Amino acid sequence: MPVSAHADDKIFDELRFGASASIQGGDSREDGVFPEVTVFFDPFNQDTATDWKQALARPRVNVGTSIGTSGEATQIFGGLSWTVNFNEKLFAEAGFGGVWHNGNLKNSGDGPNLGCRFLFHEYVGAGYRIDANWSVIAQVAHSSHANLCDGPNNGMTRAGLQVGYKF
Repeated sequence: MPVSAHADDKIFDELRFGASASIQGGDSREDGVFPEVTVFFDPFNQDTATDWKQALARPRVNVGTSIGTSGEATQIFGGLSWTVNFNEKLFAEAGFGGVWHNGNLKNSGDGPNLGCRFLFHEYVGAGYRIDANWSVIAQVAHSSHANLCDGPNNGMTRAGLQVGYKF
């Protein structure tokens, strides 16, 4: 039996692309700029939430990457994100999940010592909707193991801008 697709069906809810940079100081600072791409899925229909309680109960799923330059760590991450709308244009967002990275684990003289390959990943952001499809988001993201694995835990903290396109 053939499966038919509806014109309204969409695979992705939103695609974001942008760049970030390390905001850490000292030996834990990462050099370079980190190009980023994140894809959002909306399996719980967050778009139909009518108040903040429903928005919290309907997170979106995200998967993305932050690409290391200048010999620094590349991250591949995924998790859940929650959006709160202040009005039609302004919104805030927070996310939590996990990340795999290829950065230094320990005894690095330059850049963060991260202790293990898999870390927690969380972010907060503030955004502005230009129109129904396009938005700009300022974001701060942090990855660390919360002292749950052996080794150092300098973490990675990056801030940047992203442009989003909502399908």
